Amino acid sequence: MSTTPKTLQTEFLEKIRNDCPNCQNQQIIFDSNNGEMICTSCGMIIEDRLDSSGIESEPMKNLENNLSVGMPLSLAHYDKGLSTTISPSNVDAFGSQLNTNQLAKVRTIRHWNKISSNNRSYHRNLKNAFGVLLRIKDKLSLSDTIIEKSAYYYRKVVEKRITKGRSIKEFVVACVYVACREMNVPRTLDEIAEIANADKVFAGKCYRLLLRNLKIRLQPIDSTTYLSKIANKGSISKKTLNRAIDMMSQIKEHPFSSGKDPTALSIAVLYAACLEQGENISQSQVAIAGEMSVVTLRKRFLDVKKIFPHIPNNTIELRKQKI
Repeated sequence: MSTTPKTLQTEFLEKIRNDCPNCQNQQIIFDSNNGEMICTSCGMIIEDRLDSSGIESEPMKNLENNLSVGMPLSLAHYDKGLSTTISPSNVDAFGSQLNTNQLAKVRTIRHWNKISSNNRSYHRNLKNAFGVLLRIKDKLSLSDTIIEKSAYYYRKVVEKRITKGRSIKEFVVACVYVACREMNVPRTLDEIAEIANADKVFAGKCYRLLLRNLKIRLQPIDSTTYLSKIANKGSISKKTLNRAIDMMSQIKEHPFSSGKDPTALSIAVLYAACLEQGENISQSQVAIAGEMSVVTLRKRFLDVKKIFPHIPNNTIELRKQKI
């Protein structure tokens, strides 16, 4: 059962003396802002909250829903959210202005605090990397779970000194892609690299280097996860999307689907489903929605035709069949 603040104050009043030790006055008040017991006659502070074990430690023991103070711990911060931040305002805890001697000391403390947090290449590396990571999160609307997992992989990479002599940005892209693969989020490596303004080829090399050094075993990509994403971009109907999902489940049973690019296979199946359902859409529209070339779409479409030979070859044959 949780203890209310009023109960805590009552317990605190019972623990202290009933009269002031200085003037023997019994009219004592409790200052809730500073947590102090003050005599109304002489103004003596009888007991401080910080010196009382009851008022300070009891809430941490009795409250059921304890709230932590400060920022939550996060691997996506270079210091995990545990660094000390010195306020830029030149006032003390009571709001009073600092004098000249205090100002000089505070400026020195700020200076050394800033230097100490940037004097290691390890911290500078993490600062740059997590800055890129947060930009990717905002632009792709990734969840905090994916960002935490990406930060975990990047910290492992830095600890193994794999990033030495290589680009930080491309390794961040590789870590985000691995995290998306593990969480079944349909994001391609090229898409993440384009958002981060990174080199796609080198990002692929960093991805393979990451898997090899950290010994990560990823499951094969499920092409079905890309169908809804491409269908939304291409404004394809729900009925056609459901038919494409059924077709994809049949295609997975054939050996030709293994080793194929899941995005290319998805756009080919969607285009085949559009032709089968009589939805008038061109190859270029589907290819643009899937960020793939029309040539790749045609190659994968020929593979789909081997399993579904009744599907027309293009929209022209579809219109002839309607006539």
